[in-house]
Amino acid sequence: MPKKEKKIDLHHLTPEESLKYEIAEELGLLDKVLENGWKQLSAKETGRIGGLVTKRKRELQEEAGRQ
Repeated sequence: MPKKEKKIDLHHLTPEESLKYEIAEELGLLDKVLENGWKQLSAKETGRIGGLVTKRKRELQEEAGRQ
């Protein structure tokens, strides 16, 4: 029997989780994630999200370094 996933509260996320959900929304995958969980995404979809998270973090670090 599959485990019941806990309900996601999009208003109480860590900054890293928030970024991940934001990118999923930009890619049109947020509804799929909220309905079925992260495990239901394909490897291509999770790789795309992970790549964009890494890119966005790098950009934020570069901006912080310039200030």
